[in-house]
Amino acid sequence: MRYVFFAILSCLPVFLKAQTATPPTKPAYLQYPIIPAFPLTLVDGHTITKNDLRKGEKTMLFIFSVDCDHCKHLTEDLLKNIDKFQKTQILMVTPFKVEQMKEYYDQYKIKNYPTITMASEPTRQIMYFYDLHYFPGLYIYNKKQQFVKGFEGTAKIDSLLYYLHK
Repeated sequence: MRYVFFAILSCLPVFLKAQTATPPTKPAYLQYPIIPAFPLTLVDGHTITKNDLRKGEKTMLFIFSVDCDHCKHLTEDLLKNIDKFQKTQILMVTPFKVEQMKEYYDQYKIKNYPTITMASEPTRQIMYFYDLHYFPGLYIYNKKQQFVKGFEGTAKIDSLLYYLHK
């Protein structure tokens, strides 16, 4: 009987730890499944937030790095297929400074694409909000600005369109 008592007592810390372990927390974008309200700086220096986005339209948030080859390839694919995104506002956000973003903006002639808004968020709050480890990060929101689907790393245009047309 004494041995059974000691065996139970020695297992008690394991049982208690299992009971008190905190479950992993979800990233902020899953806890708050709406477009975040971070201030974003446009190429011309003006600041916008989600309140400046067009209402009643689907939104694709494309978080990119100015020196990421995957981001560059996806930007090229997106521009080649821009006609398929006519009913979607595309918000391209980089954690790099405006000056670096402007080079990317000019290189890809983003000003020629009215459905695309490019902005800088150099505080990197957006990276933490999405718990982003790999570029690009792509996040799709419905017409009510509610989260639908997210992709980290490269994504195919067809996959993006699938969730935008759901």
